Amino acid sequence: MAKPKLVLTANPTFKFKVPVPVAGAAAVPVEFTFKHRSKDDFQEWVGAIADKDDVVLIQEVASAWELDEPFDAEHITQMTQNYIGSARAVIETYIAQQTAAKLGN
Repeated sequence: MAKPKLVLTANPTFKFKVPVPVAGAAAVPVEFTFKHRSKDDFQEWVGAIADKDDVVLIQEVASAWELDEPFDAEHITQMTQNYIGSARAVIETYIAQQTAAKLGN
């Protein structure tokens, strides 16, 4: 089987499963479609995240999820209210994937 070749133009989106923490149970993996950013765009985004709320941040990094509910502010809010660690899990997963924190995996 041929090894994949690196293409210098990155895909505009990528999918990755986020382990959404559930109180009293194991985390549930939820696949998100994330928005790719160039290095400069990513650094600019990171520099501006401090004053943004969780729902806005999630909408800035993702465009879809595998849940039955629509990917919109109402349902993202519902997720972040009911699963308190979910926003952090989504953002940290996005940052890890963008920065190749899992290089070698």
